[in-house]
Amino acid sequence: MSDLHDDDLRRGLAVARPDDPDLTHLAVVGDTYTVLLTGEQTAGRFALIDMLIPPGGGPPPHRHAFEECFHVLAGSVEVTLRDDPPVRLQAGETVNIPGHAPHSFRNVGDDTARLLCTAVPAGLERFFAEFGDPVESRTAPAPPLSDEERQARLKRAVERAPHYGMELLGGPR
Repeated sequence: MSDLHDDDLRRGLAVARPDDPDLTHLAVVGDTYTVLLTGEQTAGRFALIDMLIPPGGGPPPHRHAFEECFHVLAGSVEVTLRDDPPVRLQAGETVNIPGHAPHSFRNVGDDTARLLCTAVPAGLERFFAEFGDPVESRTAPAPPLSDEERQARLKRAVERAPHYGMELLGGPR
């Protein structure tokens, strides 16, 4: 007798092609994120997001209840966990961020970094949709924002973060 549940025949393959124009592509305060797999496609178990981080890009310090894993596909980023010194990750390297731990990441290189972000459980993709600006494709640059527009999006992120088990720590960089 197996301890496995029966196969859920309502679910099938969820195929994501990163350059599919029908995927959700969002400019999130300077970065461009493509939602490859949503919580709806994974029964809420995880979300997978393709992230393009331009030089100098990345989120301000924050923390959240869920686990977050980054795999660097191109370029490099520095990841800071708590008050530890930053760790630089190159293409091919992976890091897991424990739930509830303050962290941030930043592209300190000269080239755009590309990351795959897995959030377990799903929900991060819905948070980004609350304040991100839709763009046409995975490689579309984020629209230029005035200081006022950028502050409005960050304010919306701060307001909505608690609804997703998140907390933004400190202001924008």
